[in-house]
Amino acid sequence: MIYTDTRDANAKVDFKTAVMNGMNSATGGLYVPVEFPKIEISKIMKDGKVDFVTAAFEMAKPYVEGEIPDADLLDLIKDAYPFEPKLVKIDGSTYVLELSHGPTCAFKDFGARFMARAMSFFNKDENGKLHILVATSGDTGSAVGSAFHNVEGLDVTILYPEGKISPLQEKQLSTFTGNVRALKVKGTFDDCQKLVKTAFTDKDLREKFRLSSANSINISRLLPQSFYYMFAALQAKYENSGKEIIVTVPSGNFGNLTSGLIAREMGAPITGFVAATNSNRTIPDWIATGDYKARPSVETYANAMDVGAPSN
Repeated sequence: MIYTDTRDANAKVDFKTAVMNGMNSATGGLYVPVEFPKIEISKIMKDGKVDFVTAAFEMAKPYVEGEIPDADLLDLIKDAYPFEPKLVKIDGSTYVLELSHGPTCAFKDFGARFMARAMSFFNKDENGKLHILVATSGDTGSAVGSAFHNVEGLDVTILYPEGKISPLQEKQLSTFTGNVRALKVKGTFDDCQKLVKTAFTDKDLREKFRLSSANSINISRLLPQSFYYMFAALQAKYENSGKEIIVTVPSGNFGNLTSGLIAREMGAPITGFVAATNSNRTIPDWIATGDYKARPSVETYANAMDVGAPSN
């Protein structure tokens, strides 16, 4: 699979480059696949049931073809996911997709654990360590820290806004040792994210360190999050034949919603999405007016969604 740059259609890279670089430092653009292949549903759904590991393997396979052998990819996925999402029926045709069964109880465990193993696979052929930078508004940092902890050849630095994440999240972030460190930033999540993006576009810094990102600007975070959308949509559709599937997604940086759109492009039977936001209205206002204006984030009780300048 070839990947291109959201700001330069002439830029073409492979999966390894997209994953290991995180973004195009020259343009500030994000790497995305040139196409989203349709998946044969019969391969992942048997007798009305979806096997999550099989779905993940079949969805990931075309994106890594020629770079990660099938046997290694399957091992990677099995190692990443000793847990599964759970689709729970609430009432009638309303469901909740539980994504809190990973080690940090955050949906970002799904993306972070796949990404850590993909980076480790590619880094074994490189000289020196890969330095991972990540900004967090709460759950990303915990998931990334857990996923990368003690992974050989990878060092992780997590930036988080002081006083703006929950006590539990801060305890999760601050108790890692070894190759994972967390740094408080006097500011907002947007300030943390800006620092990460600035580091990536700093030519001198990139010459000194091999840098990559663990935020949803990295395609290896977005792709694995699409796995559970396919899983849930197929299961819900089977149980509700003839009904349209509408997915409501709490949205801050809009990476999770982007993953849902990828799943739909690949054949997930999703009719539409509701992107639920809080008081941080950058994207809703852009959709309503056509004028994109990044702005300082507004602090709310839903701190993981407090993003004034979304990346995705």
